[in-house]
Amino acid sequence: MPEGVGSDPRRKTSPARWRVLGHPDGILAYQVRCIVEDHGWSRTAAETGHKVILGRSGVYRHRVNGRTGFSDATSVLLLRPGDEMAVAHPLGCGDSYTCLEIDTEVLAERPDTERWLHTAGWQGSSDGPLDLAHRMLVAQFRRGLDRFEMGERLHRFLDRLLGHVSPDRELPGAVDLDRAVGRRAATLAAHRHLADRAREVLAEGDYSLSLDEVAREVGASPHHLSRVFQRVTGSSLTAWRNRVRVRAVLDTLAETDGPPLRVVASEYGFADQAHLTRVVREQVGHPPARLRRLLTPDQAA
Repeated sequence: MPEGVGSDPRRKTSPARWRVLGHPDGILAYQVRCIVEDHGWSRTAAETGHKVILGRSGVYRHRVNGRTGFSDATSVLLLRPGDEMAVAHPLGCGDSYTCLEIDTEVLAERPDTERWLHTAGWQGSSDGPLDLAHRMLVAQFRRGLDRFEMGERLHRFLDRLLGHVSPDRELPGAVDLDRAVGRRAATLAAHRHLADRAREVLAEGDYSLSLDEVAREVGASPHHLSRVFQRVTGSSLTAWRNRVRVRAVLDTLAETDGPPLRVVASEYGFADQAHLTRVVREQVGHPPARLRRLLTPDQAA
C-alpha cells in the first residue's frame, strides 16, 4: 500500500495523495484525495478483496458491476472480491475518502458473515452520528495509537458501520420511486440522473444558492426537482444540503488553525454562528466548539 502521491500499484487507479492510518491484523485503513488528470471513466478493474469506502468531501461517479452510481461526502460503498468498478470525476479534483480493506478472515468471524461474504457490492449513505464516528476515528489514528488500541477501535467502528448498512437493500426511496413512475426504465434513469445532478451542484460548495438557482442549474422546476429528489434519495433537498455542508464544516473544524466559528458560519451559508451551532448539533449531536476539540489531530484524545 503506497503512502505519498500516485496510483495504487496493486491496480490501476486515479492518481491520488495517500495517507496510511494504520494496519492492525486483518484491516488496512487509509485516506485518499484524488488528483484528477482525466474527467472521463477510468479503466474497469476487478476488486481483489473486501473494501469499505467512506466519503469525506467532493463527488465522483462510479460504475460497479455495470450499474452507475454517484458518491459524495455522505456516501458509503461496500465492494467485494470480483466486483468490477470504474470511476469518473465530473467536478475534477478534490474528492476524498477513507478506505478500509478487510481480510476475509475478519468478516468470517462475524455472526452475520453470510451477508458480507456472499453478496454483491452495496452503496448507501451514512447518517450524522456514523460520519462523526468515522471522522473521530481518523483523528484518533492521526494522533497516534498502538497496534492493540488501533485494532480494537477499528473493529468497534466496523461493527457499528456494518450494523448501519444492509447489503440487500436499495437506497432509501428506491421502492417508492419505482412505484411512482410505473417501473419505466427510461423515467427511472432520468429521475436518478436529475437527483445526481442536484447532488453535484450542492457538493460544489456554493451554499448561498437558492432552490430556484439549483433548479435552473439542473434544468428543472423547483417543484419537480424537490419531488423527484425526495423520491430518489428518501431525503428533502434541504436535509441533504445540510448533511453535505455540515460534513464540509467538519473538515474545516479538523484543521489545526481553522477560522473562528463566526467566519465558518458565513463561509458555509449559515445565518449566523447560532444557526451554525443549531444545525451542526442536530446533525451530529455536538456543538462546533466541542467538535473542533474532538477532530483536531494535535489535540489531546
